[in-house]
Amino acid sequence: MPRIATLRPQAGGGSRPRPRRGGGMLMARALGARKTAWLAAALVWALTANGVAAEDWPTRQPIRVIAPASAGSTSDIMARIVFEQVGRQLGQTVVVENRGGAGTTTGMAAVAKSAPDGYTILVNSTSYVVVASTYAKLPYDPYDDMAGIALLAHFPFVVATSRKYKTLADLVTAGRTQPASLSSGSVGIGSSGHLAIERFLHATKFRATLVPFRGAPEAVTELAAGRLDMYAGVLPNVLELAKAGEINLVAVMSPRRSSLVPDMPTTLEAGYPDADYNFWMGSYLPAKTPRPIIERLNAEVAKALQDDGLKTKIAQLGGEIETMSVGQFNDFIAKERAVNAEIVQLIGYQPQ
Repeated sequence: MPRIATLRPQAGGGSRPRPRRGGGMLMARALGARKTAWLAAALVWALTANGVAAEDWPTRQPIRVIAPASAGSTSDIMARIVFEQVGRQLGQTVVVENRGGAGTTTGMAAVAKSAPDGYTILVNSTSYVVVASTYAKLPYDPYDDMAGIALLAHFPFVVATSRKYKTLADLVTAGRTQPASLSSGSVGIGSSGHLAIERFLHATKFRATLVPFRGAPEAVTELAAGRLDMYAGVLPNVLELAKAGEINLVAVMSPRRSSLVPDMPTTLEAGYPDADYNFWMGSYLPAKTPRPIIERLNAEVAKALQDDGLKTKIAQLGGEIETMSVGQFNDFIAKERAVNAEIVQLIGYQPQ
């Protein structure tokens, strides 16, 4: 039979309840049950909120895509052609915003600090992993503040020279017989281009004086004028001048030949297996974005990259499309980050 409270007379003529035994324990149990129910409700709410966000995404416009480089750069062009196609697939407006500066870290910080709702996307080159080793301090955490969506394409670097060098052998011979007399253009100290040329020089065992430029057009202009001996960069930056005979292309710095210059040997084929450099473009979101949104975008990007018109545009840029799952891409990022950290250590570069 349940125990109930009884009333006993009080001095003032009234009565007060006499607590039953174990009341404190029952109160604790009640509070514990209430707390458990509250936590369960909160968990359900959180899961439902993420589920709704992912299921309903995208429900508002526009989707903002940040290219952390200037207009006309490879990052900018890829952001536009890939995500405008993704926007058409989703029936959404896509706005590309150029946020260059500080070796692409200005744009990356903007994305890292944005709301993790799938409406702010980053498109960046290998710089995404390079800056973790070349910058002493960043306005965001390069390891934990962003998550990969998808790899977009690889863009082979090439070694371009002034007209006095006809082959890679000519360049290497000159570099070895005239120590430190050659000059090499570099777009940004500590950038992907800088690491690429340093890796090449280390593998071919000669030194060159690095001349920094603000952009590829300036470096290529100096190359064509004969005031610069060599430069390493993506094909679109040098191909037209090479076709016009104003500069020479002597090697592809990738594991395989480029379809744009199929007769040009790779550095591996030329006998320098450690002179290659992997330059690529990828897309990213803030790290706390719900996984279903990341997976959805990965699928939409993969679909966009199968569009024939988009394939043609990327091929004209010298790009080679490769698709990966979200997990595969993030594994790829980790490996590339380690490779570039090794190059930084190899050349003795001190983070700035």
